[in-house]
Amino acid sequence: MHRWSKLFIPTLREAPADAEVASHKFLLRAGYIRQLGAGIYNYLFLGQRSLNKIIGIVREEMDQIAQEFYLPGILPREPWEESGRWATMGDNMFRLKDRKGADLCLGMTHEEIMTTIARGELRSYKQLPQIWYQIQTKFRDEPRPKAGLLRVRQFIMKDSYSFDINKAGLDRSFDLHDRVYRAIFTRCGLKFVAVEADSGAMGGSQSQEFMVYTDAGEDLIASCPVCGYAANLEKATSRLDPVLEMAPTGGGSPELVHTPGCGAIADVAAFFKISPASDIKCVAYMASIAGDWKPAVVFLRGDHQVNEAKLMGVLFASELRPMQAEELDEVFHAPAGFLGPIGLDPASKEKYKDALAQDVLDAERGEAARKHRLEFFHSGVEAGSPLVVFDRALEGRRNMVCGANKLDYHLRNVTPGRDFKWTIEADIRNVNEGEGCPTGGCAGKLVVGKAVEVGHIFKLGYKYSDSMGARVLDENGKEVTPIMGSYGIGIERILTASIEQSNDVNGFSLPASIAPFAVVVTVTNVADFSLRAAGESLAVELEAAGLDVLLDDRDERAGVKFKDADLVGIPYRINVGKKAAAGQVELVTRSTSTSVDVALGDVVALVRKRVEEERLLEASA
Repeated sequence: MHRWSKLFIPTLREAPADAEVASHKFLLRAGYIRQLGAGIYNYLFLGQRSLNKIIGIVREEMDQIAQEFYLPGILPREPWEESGRWATMGDNMFRLKDRKGADLCLGMTHEEIMTTIARGELRSYKQLPQIWYQIQTKFRDEPRPKAGLLRVRQFIMKDSYSFDINKAGLDRSFDLHDRVYRAIFTRCGLKFVAVEADSGAMGGSQSQEFMVYTDAGEDLIASCPVCGYAANLEKATSRLDPVLEMAPTGGGSPELVHTPGCGAIADVAAFFKISPASDIKCVAYMASIAGDWKPAVVFLRGDHQVNEAKLMGVLFASELRPMQAEELDEVFHAPAGFLGPIGLDPASKEKYKDALAQDVLDAERGEAARKHRLEFFHSGVEAGSPLVVFDRALEGRRNMVCGANKLDYHLRNVTPGRDFKWTIEADIRNVNEGEGCPTGGCAGKLVVGKAVEVGHIFKLGYKYSDSMGARVLDENGKEVTPIMGSYGIGIERILTASIEQSNDVNGFSLPASIAPFAVVVTVTNVADFSLRAAGESLAVELEAAGLDVLLDDRDERAGVKFKDADLVGIPYRINVGKKAAAGQVELVTRSTSTSVDVALGDVVALVRKRVEEERLLEASA
């Protein structure tokens, strides 16, 4: 039995001033964590108990589909060089040298290390599939640590990796993780949504995030309340309502109009008395493609914003930056605010189409083919010719307004396709709240909300196995490259997301499955021998019934104990007070802030029943 009087639970009346989000405030106030440095935290007794419960759930579910490993946290440079990520990870990676001068890093993730094991040990298709996982500390040199445990420099991750003989096998491994992740998050009591996502620095094709809606989140999710469609804003699409086109003027050809001082979209719309949807916005970038910077010019509706993750994907780019004034002058011969598509000589559309077709083959041919495709695309971009990207929402539009590439001038009567050409046509915009759901036949409108990512699953393809030389013999004796998947869960993020979704002014409530204790027995007056004896006996019974119980036997006022119990997230509280003499105790349910008087002899069975009902509800969700 745990006695509060013997434990280290340093609760605070107020959170530090720099704690902004609810989970950060309450983790500090409840004594779960203490900060050691920027993005570095100590986990105290209550925090560690909750994390251990979460880890236990993750391990139980993962053991159904995978084998647990434990890999080093300090890693040599060489595997990262082989994959190409030693350079591309940049400042996000903690780097150090040993006493002999050898380069090392602190592990951010372990694709490379798992691949070295696979290439050294796997020889035949008969050994596949393999799914290996670990639960381990990771390190990231986060430039702006904030929001408590949501953005840190050291964190605990469950990361797993699959090796399959072909894409069908990868599909099965991906689906197994999808099922297990749903079970994990459900058992942890999270209200989550699975969304389409961008693979980012991990590479690969299909990618899915598991998100929990909260205002503390930094990701934006577009979802449809009617059909359940959901996607990260980096992948989301929408159905747009038709736009009333402007009537042409004059002969209907592009007409130069003096627009003094109208460099902003709002000013242009006001000048022409049009909706921003009838203005063609220009956003000019320099894109890093195959190690070289190329001009990339985006045209989209004036009321839309560029989604840079989408743009990087269609450009095969590793980085974007805005064009500088001298670069704008070289490409447009015009200043910002008056840029437009007419007069540009875009890079070859045919070269891009060929590269895109090659990209489809790369899923089968591996990392070497990807590099070849990048080089091919790079060579196909003529020197000085910008990559002109045309957003799909402009398709079929007529009689629009755009910059004239001349200070204080715009053009009207501009029709895409007739009056200007482009290199790439693609969806590269952010969706907006209220736009139509893209699911066929659904009349729903999209809702955009903030969310926290708690898990992410990727189909990596051949990015690591190919570049690092992992090979096995197939059933015909031919040497082939295994195809990989990568799957992560943030352990601390499960705890913080749970607090974010269930808190009030007094503290928070955790589900019994991940709370440090399922029930706290609060003796209102420990100086009263009969009350203390009743509390002790009750705690023993609860423990014998298989419940994690905390006995609050402190010599404190009842109000102080009640406030502390409300603060620290324990889902059930049994108050042993004056009514105990009549055989009654008060059972408080923290999540609903409700209480009921219960016979002393019935309360253990009732608490156990509620905990079991909670577990069954989670299992059936």
